[in-house]
Amino acid sequence: MTDGRGAPVALNPIPWSWVSVQLLPSGRLAYDVTEINALYGGTGRQRRLLQGEVLHLRDRTDEGLVGKSRLSRARSVIDASAQVQQFANSVYRNGVAPSGILEADERIEDNQLQRLKDQFARAFSGANNAGSALVLDQGVKWKQLGVSPEDAELLNSRRFSVEEIARIFQVPPPIIGDLSHGTFTNTETVGRWFATNTLSPWIRKIEAEFKRSVFSEASRPTHRLTFDMSAFLRGDPEQRWAAHKIAAETGILDLNEIRRIEGWNPRADAGGDQ
Repeated sequence: MTDGRGAPVALNPIPWSWVSVQLLPSGRLAYDVTEINALYGGTGRQRRLLQGEVLHLRDRTDEGLVGKSRLSRARSVIDASAQVQQFANSVYRNGVAPSGILEADERIEDNQLQRLKDQFARAFSGANNAGSALVLDQGVKWKQLGVSPEDAELLNSRRFSVEEIARIFQVPPPIIGDLSHGTFTNTETVGRWFATNTLSPWIRKIEAEFKRSVFSEASRPTHRLTFDMSAFLRGDPEQRWAAHKIAAETGILDLNEIRRIEGWNPRADAGGDQ
């Protein structure tokens, strides 16, 4: 949103489903926005926004116009993870169903077979019925198949799914709570790796996009957006104070500036400003 002079005064999010991106003959992009629904009902009218009027953050792109979701790029990985989760739910919901079969010496009529299945499911399936005693008659025998969640490597598959999804978004597993490969010695390094390799590329995109679309030509020399990543050093006081020492010795920061960074009051004497 801009004022009467064309200066930006607010950023309004636009649902991506409302937008169609067009490549103009000039090589610039145009964004055709159709409000499908809104607070007081969608107008259905289309309005065109030019490239300088839209802040557009793109992920990896195939044609240079729009980004492509990483979930769509790794559809098979996500689908496999969903199938593993569905299998795990079925294992715990059905209880004994995957672990064996019922055998009968003679042919069982359809109605008797259905009744047997229903009775067996009520008595032995589900987590609450785990370990119940099994009593069979009329020549029906239980045959163990030996297929357990451990044999099917269910737990390892679920753990690998977490790692795969974390890899898609370039997030170290300890950041999302998977500490199977994390220790107290490498978690600190993982945090810095996350800031450098996961957040920094997106931060550079946001800074560059603000410079292109939000700040006008006249304001660019005096306005810019910069993200402060120094908070990631909060958990490493030794490295943080070593950086402060270098900044003070080289004249980049004075003592009061360092104290403000740390959240402390300035020194009462004049020495803090030297």
